[in-house]
Amino acid sequence: MAKPLRSDEVLACLHRVALNRGAPFEVIPAPVSVELERRRRVAIEHRESTLDQLRMLHSDHVVPTSTDETTEMMRSGAPLLIAPRLAPDRSALRRANVHALVRVGRVDDRFSYAPILVKNNEVVEVAATRRILEGSLAEISPHEATFTDGVGVRSTLTVRRNGIALAHATRVLESMGFADHAARGAIIDRQRRVWWLEVGTSDHYRFNLTAYDGLYAQRVDVLRAHDVWLNEGGRFPTSPYWHRECLDCPFAPQCEDELARRDDVSLVRFTNLDQQVLLQEHGIHTRDQLACLDPARARRARAKTLIVDESFTREDALGRSIDKLDDLIYRARAHVHGSSLRISPADQIGCPTADIEVDIDMESYDDVTYLWGAFVTVNQMMDGVDGGYRSFVDWNDLSPESETRIFADMWSWLSEVRERCHAQGRSFAAYCFWAQAEDGAMNRAVLAPLSNGPTREDLEQFRRAMPSEWIDLHEQAKRQIQTEGPLGLKQLATAAGFRWRDEHPSGEASMLWYEVASVDPPDATATSSRQRLLAYNEDDCRATKALRDWLNGPARLLAHRDDLF
Repeated sequence: MAKPLRSDEVLACLHRVALNRGAPFEVIPAPVSVELERRRRVAIEHRESTLDQLRMLHSDHVVPTSTDETTEMMRSGAPLLIAPRLAPDRSALRRANVHALVRVGRVDDRFSYAPILVKNNEVVEVAATRRILEGSLAEISPHEATFTDGVGVRSTLTVRRNGIALAHATRVLESMGFADHAARGAIIDRQRRVWWLEVGTSDHYRFNLTAYDGLYAQRVDVLRAHDVWLNEGGRFPTSPYWHRECLDCPFAPQCEDELARRDDVSLVRFTNLDQQVLLQEHGIHTRDQLACLDPARARRARAKTLIVDESFTREDALGRSIDKLDDLIYRARAHVHGSSLRISPADQIGCPTADIEVDIDMESYDDVTYLWGAFVTVNQMMDGVDGGYRSFVDWNDLSPESETRIFADMWSWLSEVRERCHAQGRSFAAYCFWAQAEDGAMNRAVLAPLSNGPTREDLEQFRRAMPSEWIDLHEQAKRQIQTEGPLGLKQLATAAGFRWRDEHPSGEASMLWYEVASVDPPDATATSSRQRLLAYNEDDCRATKALRDWLNGPARLLAHRDDLF
């Protein structure tokens, strides 16, 4: 019989679910990236330290050591079980792993429990018209929680996975006879805030029990078909398709080779399985075939503005079912063309320039910024302003106070450059990529400003300046350039011809470098990591300049995405 389905497989690639239970080829394990190793380590550390806090706050907690002991403790009504071991629901082919169970009620002689997960991610976001039930580590029961207004559950894939895991655990608890009748579950986030969700309602349509049951049924069918294949042979029950898991899947090399050979339409980023099935059902099997569809017709279909006299097309059918089908068509066209494409007319491609240009990038660790870097380009000579890279950094003190101090130093320097430009009649502009990140770090740094540091009003005055002096390159590129997938700095600057000096540049890798660099006193390895981080930060600053130069020149020669077919 197939191994029971885990909660992390309910949203997983169907092909991977099958391959995990036996593949028709030899699997050559790919090395785990240092970034993924770090992600796992940080998640484990956060979970264990959070559970330690729960142990200290609740002297009546219990820690079962087996499935039988977990069941017995639930029968006896233990108020809080930490690291429980739930018995698998073998008849339904599923097993669940939760980090805690809290007693929430009793029906006759049977106690009921709600599952709790500890996750190193954000769960909620600002949402003026919404609210959510918030508890605390000290008052862990949903009966002690109160509604927090102005926030709602984030719509990220990570939060959806968490919600599906709660639904999965709820079904397993039902099989054991201990489920909460209100189908409540909690997620403890990276700030150790406790958020209660009711997965039995329609409030969370992406991961409620109804949504979960549909996903679960698909995968159970795969498990049973895989059992047939193991016992009777024949054709393997699933085939490869692109899935977001491909980026860190051990089977990715074999699947990618097969998908690339047939130019599979699933390779168009960022499709989901339902969209891929719809495309295949309408005869769109390859990226080349998708690129030949009419994006304008797809937009009209979505807006339901079809012309009665025209014949019904595949775009009409698909456009009503696939949101933003035109985007998928354009991504396929970028792949077929072998380069990025223009969205705007050639004479409208470009980025604002200035006499003095400053490209800015920051590096953070655990939501604290320890490094601000800036690369100055002098297009018109000016007294008191020199070109090149500058950094403002503290390697050892990772705290809100150091974040404020470092930013105040950077702001003082930047303001002096800006004021010199204004005084000498020169134009000034500062650039970043994805202003949401830099703006967030700036806002944190002025929550408790130094006596001589900037205030929130100083930031807003800078951001509101006209003509604009704070320019987000991501926003510029998003309106002008069509790629076949990601629209990140690494992809765009590389297309512009820029190359990072580091062999493996990434924001997540930089966090590993920081862990080494922050040793005090620094040894040779720490010193090397500091130099690596400074070079990486400088390259990020120079990459935005390279992207600006590309937008103001070579990008105007790109083909337009509507003129190819």
